[in-house]
Amino acid sequence: MATVRHLHLSERPLVLVPLAMAGEANAPLAALVGAAPDEARLLIVPQPRNRQQRFAFAAELAGILLPYLDSFRGVTEAVPTDRGRDVRHRYADAPQLLVPNPAGVTFLRLLGRSTRFRRPDGDHPVHPSVPLLGRWLTFFAERAEHPGSAALLAMTEALTLHWATGQSAVEDLHLPALLGWIDPPAGLTGAAAAARAEDPTICPPAGPATDPDFDNRLLAPTIAAYAEAEADTVARAAAYAELERLLRDQLAPAWELMWRGVGLLRALPPGGRVAGRWDGDKDAFTGYAEHLDAGGGPQPRRDGAVAAAVRLHRLERALTSYAVQRAYDDPLVMAEHRLTGEAFVGDVTLADPKRVDDTGKRPVLRPRIQVVTTEPVPMPVGATLWSPARPAQKARVVFVTPGADGKTEVVLELSGGMGRGLTAPPGTVPEVGERLCLTTLSDAFLPAGNFPAPEETPWTHGGPPAAAPPVDGAGVAEGGAATGSDGDPAEEWA
Repeated sequence: MATVRHLHLSERPLVLVPLAMAGEANAPLAALVGAAPDEARLLIVPQPRNRQQRFAFAAELAGILLPYLDSFRGVTEAVPTDRGRDVRHRYADAPQLLVPNPAGVTFLRLLGRSTRFRRPDGDHPVHPSVPLLGRWLTFFAERAEHPGSAALLAMTEALTLHWATGQSAVEDLHLPALLGWIDPPAGLTGAAAAARAEDPTICPPAGPATDPDFDNRLLAPTIAAYAEAEADTVARAAAYAELERLLRDQLAPAWELMWRGVGLLRALPPGGRVAGRWDGDKDAFTGYAEHLDAGGGPQPRRDGAVAAAVRLHRLERALTSYAVQRAYDDPLVMAEHRLTGEAFVGDVTLADPKRVDDTGKRPVLRPRIQVVTTEPVPMPVGATLWSPARPAQKARVVFVTPGADGKTEVVLELSGGMGRGLTAPPGTVPEVGERLCLTTLSDAFLPAGNFPAPEETPWTHGGPPAAAPPVDGAGVAEGGAATGSDGDPAEEWA
């Protein structure tokens, strides 16, 4: 479905395959984590209903994730601002997390939500790294919602962005079946490989959900044996080793599939605008790291009205820009817009690169070209078009003349992208014989909207937000009222 890779792929991504206990609210059971195929580290929770063990799991995960994040904070780069009159600095690279599917992103978001408000002191202390882990996981989960961001990627979404399968979108969420279609083993067709991958005894689910048969037949007896051996050190160690082996066997196939997916994506050349979107991830990573370094607090449980509106507006702008950039980078994506009448492709048959318009106060360079196409041209006279080959140049439709042979002649007047003189530099004006794609999609800068300050929130949207009450180490607001599932000890885990 693509000729280029539409997302950034780090040289050293951190792959995380989570597993959660069925029937519990995001209770972690195990995870395989590592930044290389041979660096997998298994983390397990022998008793997922035990809150101390769950937070010990979070501390272990923090011991892997936080050093990985810090490894990107050693080198900075200067970025010109204010049209080159000033510079700012950001980290030269940023971390990237990979999970098997969107449910893995949800797992990390809920894990961040349940840990970012914890404190290392008070009635329910946790390791000091746990709340920091929660803030970073929340950061990555929020970046995953940003169109075009590659900070946190679900492998199934990354693969279906570039390959098509013979199954439904719901079935594409199953990583083993998806890779069966895309990269089937020797001797099997895509359909046969996908059907084989749906057998949980051959390819266990890629998490975080477990197979019910696995839960009932293997997992539950092993956890029960571990619990019953509490007083017997030898038996407890044996039960722990058996649980560790069982969970590693369950996660290992998904781990191998993740790195197969990385290899398939890495074989595609990156699109021309991928690096620019990754710069946005580097800016976001730098900004949040500086926020934490300055003693900034955790992300709020809920956005205020203004913050929510600003966030939605930012996501909408990013989605529009992302769709245009993908079309500009990839003719297969642009083909969809050609089918909907938003673009057409034709050959330049006439060109007047020296034409000057002197009807105004001063003469300006306004070359004209004629493009002949066999595709429909629904754009009216006066419409402005752009070409992915010259994104800074506008082409105004002057004439549209349908021909009797099924061809349409389109005369365009060009402006921009040719310097400030009255002579166009070589290559800035399309030449006769050049095949040109023209579209109504623009990659121009989208200005931000205007929003009131939070203290000026209108009454129709709840009025100015009230100050949040202090929260103790258990996540309970002063006065005794529980703050919800993020911190209520009675709920144990959100």
